[in-house]
Amino acid sequence: MLDRITVTGLRARGHHGVFPRERELGQTFVVDVSLGVDTRPAASGDDLAATAHYGVISEEVVAVVTGDPVDLIETLAQRIADQCLSHAAVQEVEVTVHKPDAPITVPFDDVTITIVRSRG
Repeated sequence: MLDRITVTGLRARGHHGVFPRERELGQTFVVDVSLGVDTRPAASGDDLAATAHYGVISEEVVAVVTGDPVDLIETLAQRIADQCLSHAAVQEVEVTVHKPDAPITVPFDDVTITIVRSRG
C-alpha cells in the first residue's frame, strides 16, 4: 500500500478553455495533487532524495497550468498527472483541477475534474 503526500490549493492563472474569452483573458485554476509514494526509504534514512519533493512538484504543477493552453480541463489534468509521474518516487497520482470561474450561466461554486493515474 502506498503512502500519500498531498498538496491542496495550488493556484495559477492559465489561458485554458474552448471560448476565445477564456484564452484571451485567462482565469485562475486551483489544483490539488495527491501523490502515491512509498515513504519508508525516506523515513528510514531521513533522506529527501528518497521521496517526492512536494515543493519541486508544486512548482512544476503551476508551470503546467501557466504553460501551453488547452481546450479541456481533462487535458490539463492529464498533463499535470504526467508531470507528477515523471518523478521516480511517485507511483500513483490523483489530480483535481478546479475551474471556479468556468463560463456557466447559472450560479455555481466550482467545476472540477479528478483523475487518478499510475505507472503503467
